[in-house]
Amino acid sequence: MSKINVPIYDPKPEVEALRDEIEAAIKRVVDSGRFILGPEVEAFEEEVADYLGVKHAVGLNSGTDALIIGLRALGVGPGDEVITTPFTFFATAEAISLVGAKPVFVDIDPRTFNIDPALIPAAITERTKAIVPVHLYGQAADMDPILAIAKKHGLEVLEDTAQAFGGEYKGKKLGTIGDAGAFSFFPTKNLGGFGDGGLLATNNNGVAEMARMLRAHGAKKKYQNQLLGYNSRLDALQAALLRVKLRHIDEFNEARRRIAAFYTQHLTGLDGITPPYEAPYAKHVYHQYTVRISDGRRDELAHGLAQKGIGTMIYYPIPVHQLPYYNLPPETAQQTAKAANEVLSLPMGPYITADILRSVVDGLLANILYESN
Repeated sequence: MSKINVPIYDPKPEVEALRDEIEAAIKRVVDSGRFILGPEVEAFEEEVADYLGVKHAVGLNSGTDALIIGLRALGVGPGDEVITTPFTFFATAEAISLVGAKPVFVDIDPRTFNIDPALIPAAITERTKAIVPVHLYGQAADMDPILAIAKKHGLEVLEDTAQAFGGEYKGKKLGTIGDAGAFSFFPTKNLGGFGDGGLLATNNNGVAEMARMLRAHGAKKKYQNQLLGYNSRLDALQAALLRVKLRHIDEFNEARRRIAAFYTQHLTGLDGITPPYEAPYAKHVYHQYTVRISDGRRDELAHGLAQKGIGTMIYYPIPVHQLPYYNLPPETAQQTAKAANEVLSLPMGPYITADILRSVVDGLLANILYESN
């Protein structure tokens, strides 16, 4: 097999497919002279709210800010504890810490990589204020038992939906099931912008009002600041470009599901590789197609694919609870620690061609067969 060039994610085909719409959106914003918030952001918020089926969508500067502002809008602050997963990007826990609360890490279900609801009750204390489930890799966390636990103990639920725009749980759009949902529009996301961007979705009028204040330095009206907030306004240019992509998000996600089905068809039954599990309650939108590689062969296999020009990524090599800031022992979350040593994400995106898919599968097969001999 000759060397090729297959990145883990390539945004260029998506841009080319939408170039005329993208350039028209850019021109519209440039001609308007309105570059921060304004009509373009308002239109995007209305369209996202309609797509998700919620009352409010508040455009923000990033997915991280969506988590921070979401937590504060839900009343989380110093002295509180927030239950979440350690198998996620650092921002999930970082946001909790930045509002003065303490993240309490609960281990994952090894099939879905998401927080295990059965383990949540044991982590609840008198200081617990909220739960932040993460819909990792595009697959829904099991929300019904999480919501039942939250209701029983009077807890808020903020969904980290950074990797799962358009995903569903029992027919409901992710990010709309709890009290609020935080979204990221980082360029590699299913709905990705041309820079940073984020959004908070909610049906709660008070949460939405607080989020709008917090994004603009704590002011309802300019120069009438009522509390300490942030400079977290969504740029009009990002909103305009995201409006273009939003019109295509369902077809993008269906393309990702078809690509995932191809991978699964060709990788199922291979020794040492476990394709991702799609929970019966979930409509997985495959932000990442992540397999498990057993017997300590993950890094060697990734290296072999890289030698052939096939990009892969490990999300995440170090669980959050083991990162230097938190520095908790691995046994705090044993399933998470095990997954971090086995997961490998393969090239994914809505415009991956059949030839590229075959090249990735052939590369996997070649390396597996080589390592087995």
